[in-house]
Amino acid sequence: MPSTKPRIWTYIDVENHIRLCALAARPESNVSHVVNQALSAFFAQEHEVKRDGAIIRRLDRMTRQTEILKRNQIISAEAFSLFVRYFLTVIPPVPDKDKAAAQSQGAARFERFIESLQTVLADGESILFTALDDVMVDETAFFTKDELMRLHEPRPEPESKSEKELANA
Repeated sequence: MPSTKPRIWTYIDVENHIRLCALAARPESNVSHVVNQALSAFFAQEHEVKRDGAIIRRLDRMTRQTEILKRNQIISAEAFSLFVRYFLTVIPPVPDKDKAAAQSQGAARFERFIESLQTVLADGESILFTALDDVMVDETAFFTKDELMRLHEPRPEPESKSEKELANA
């Protein structure tokens, strides 16, 4: 029965021909089978290259996100440590006779703090990072060199009387 597969004629290097014949000499193997497997593996690499590119792009995005998380964590830790340092230097020590009242008041304040924290976390919007995003700016918030140069250029003189009136208004 004739094969339905297309027949091809190719030329290959002598070294590759020797290797091909050695592989085809194995039991239950032939030249067509070895060449077909080699071509399949070669063409599969094209898909791997595309897949690898997508994986690399995703890893890059994840790396940038991790850097942002790391920055935010450092900011949080530094802000908290500054607050603790300030708190410990400003608050005077409590006299022994007032310690019980101060402890109960501290416990009540801590409960209110936990409730506030739960509310903020439930809303999903961080007060600290919202404030930081408002404060931190990028290059788009500043004038470009061209814009600065245009600010120092004199305004062109109006040519008509109506333009003069509009300029003075």
